[in-house]
Amino acid sequence: MRTIINLNENWLFVKDTADIAAREGERVNLPHTWNATDGQDGGNDYFRGSCLYVKTLTKSELPAAERYYVELRGANSSADVYVGGKKLAHHDGGYSTWRVDITEHITDTTELAVVVDNSANETVYPQMADFTFYGGLYRNVNLIAVADTHFDLDYYGGPGIAVTPLVEGTKASVEVEVFVTNLKEGDKIHYVILDKEGNTVCEATASELKASFDIENVHLWHGRRDPYLYTAKAELVRGEEAIDCVSARFGCRSFKIDPNNGFILNGEEYPLRGVSRHQDRLGIGNALLPEHHEEDIALIMEVGATTIRLAHYQHDQYFYDLCDENGLVIWAEIPYISRHMPTGRENTISQMKELIVQNYNHPSIVVWGLSNEISIAGSDEDLLENHRILNDMVHEMDKTRLTTIAAVSMCKMDDPYLLIPDVVSYNHYFGWYGGNTDMNGPWFDKFHATHPTIPIGCSEYGCEALNWHTSDPKQGDYTEEYQAYYHEELIKQLFSRKYMWATHVWNMFDFGADARAEGGENGQNHKGLVTMDRKYKKDAFYAYKAWLSDEPFVHVCGKRYVDRVEDVTKVTVYSNQPEVELFVNGKSIGKKTAADHFFYFDVKNEGESVIVAKAGELSDESRIRKVAERNMDYVLREVGAVLNWFDVTEIEGRYSLNDKISDIMLSKRGKLWFIGLGLKLKKKMNANKKAAKGGEKKSGGFDVDLKADSGLMEMMGGFTVLRLSSMMGMMNISFTKEELLKMNKQLNRIKKPKKKA
Repeated sequence: MRTIINLNENWLFVKDTADIAAREGERVNLPHTWNATDGQDGGNDYFRGSCLYVKTLTKSELPAAERYYVELRGANSSADVYVGGKKLAHHDGGYSTWRVDITEHITDTTELAVVVDNSANETVYPQMADFTFYGGLYRNVNLIAVADTHFDLDYYGGPGIAVTPLVEGTKASVEVEVFVTNLKEGDKIHYVILDKEGNTVCEATASELKASFDIENVHLWHGRRDPYLYTAKAELVRGEEAIDCVSARFGCRSFKIDPNNGFILNGEEYPLRGVSRHQDRLGIGNALLPEHHEEDIALIMEVGATTIRLAHYQHDQYFYDLCDENGLVIWAEIPYISRHMPTGRENTISQMKELIVQNYNHPSIVVWGLSNEISIAGSDEDLLENHRILNDMVHEMDKTRLTTIAAVSMCKMDDPYLLIPDVVSYNHYFGWYGGNTDMNGPWFDKFHATHPTIPIGCSEYGCEALNWHTSDPKQGDYTEEYQAYYHEELIKQLFSRKYMWATHVWNMFDFGADARAEGGENGQNHKGLVTMDRKYKKDAFYAYKAWLSDEPFVHVCGKRYVDRVEDVTKVTVYSNQPEVELFVNGKSIGKKTAADHFFYFDVKNEGESVIVAKAGELSDESRIRKVAERNMDYVLREVGAVLNWFDVTEIEGRYSLNDKISDIMLSKRGKLWFIGLGLKLKKKMNANKKAAKGGEKKSGGFDVDLKADSGLMEMMGGFTVLRLSSMMGMMNISFTKEELLKMNKQLNRIKKPKKKA
């Protein structure tokens, strides 16, 4: 019978080397990443290269077996395995399980070496994305000891068993297929299906590698309401002895995605409203322990989500297990993201095969994501062919699930790329990266009218918030108050559109993005509803809880915003209860009802006030204090910014860098100025492309068509010029302080049109 031994302890780690003989290093335990700090501190300068992990295996301490495999559950992003100095395997793809047969190379004392490399290259995804590509052996490494005849360990890291349930009324037909290496004549498979309590539901013994069963009065897996799981178990039997065993939990459920009615689970409408998740944490990177995954699931369950988009890569098997157990509906995807690489096709295929083979049995997964924002520079024929190959392959490998993509706003509605998958979602940031919040709903209405047979969802939407505060929130200010306002608006627009098959907030948690220099804390994307250390739930978290959770609660917003200058201030309360009463220093100022779960009160701001919101027996408290001048600790100050907004010279009646593009375009001279800015951007792009061809600093690998369509221009119109210039940094297009000040002088010379009476 197989034995699995964890090998996480006591590895020698040597940084910045591919020399397996190197020994000047430190002792570490797995999971481990070498980018836990420098991958989150900004500057886009985290170490990307090769590092060595070495461990000694003593044969006398291993269980007796005919074959030994090393199982690596995550080595980012490419790795080579050496045993006794001999290279046995190479693997490309940092987020999946893979195994190496080391049987023939084990001696009394065996040196196992793994060289892991997260260097930039042109063949392994991801290479360009808004998150840190942490290097390391950041998930478990195991030794699997098995008989010579065993359930398969070689095919794309799979579990050796695939369970396919088909629900028909009150009955489920369940096919169990196993995959065996070195099957001998006379060997048999004993199949058993167990219910949640461990009772045998049905069983059979056969020489065939497939068995079919009928479960009468089947107990359905029904999302959060009832995530019921069965277990399929298969034993490889020789004579009277079981020589290997595998098992898989599975759920019996049916689903479909309707272009008008959204997601249907077991014949019932089941709105998918949830979040996206990146796996990393502050100071830990991607080297997570089980308790980290458990805390993430608990927070996602608390907010009331019914779905998670697991972005932008394969997540830990333990997390998929938790999703099964908690009834969360999952979008699983590969890191085919941002920049299409013609030399990376084989890697998209291998990563997709691993994703499906390793995760086929999870009932939580309903769609396989082909790519994310890959058409940001347009869809050429090679990109389209790559997607057709993936789409056809997925349908051949898994006939029970659908395919999807996450398209970016710039992707036009008539792009042929949108016709390849079964369902489509869009990443939109109207109201944050330009545009206004009220553009979101109408955009989806237009898509739905244009493509009435294509199910449409929103795969990303969000805005950044740190510990900055204001009573006058504005787009781009990074305040917790603007994030709360933004999500209030988006909740009302997206959740009211029944046809949207899924909506996923970007993101549940702040995450590492070392190239970012935004919001005053570089190296992170701060769009999370929860901070990266999981310590603080931002106000927007409770806006979703009010709409999605059945757990009664009341929450007073603005707890970190104490000092306020205005005489009357707005206090916002979120609750899923029908009525809220607000008390100021013990005195009631009134009760309110709110169908949208958002309760607004005007509160006199005098001295120090204790604010208490009550909803039935529930209560929550915060404090405010009247101050004469604005507390500058609440005001955003960019770290390392070329220019901050408050350093920009503004002249009454004239434009500046702090004006929106849409306002500047109202003036003829402003339009001409903006055209000139477009030419400057094009010139910088061309210079970057030329540098890349010459082997210098690469531009990031994509171009942007400045002949933007009206939709893109409408979105860009919401940017201030200063903000647009900072966003260009994501495409390696930068402006010096002198260039920005020169542009500001030019704008200061242009009069704003007089407002019509």
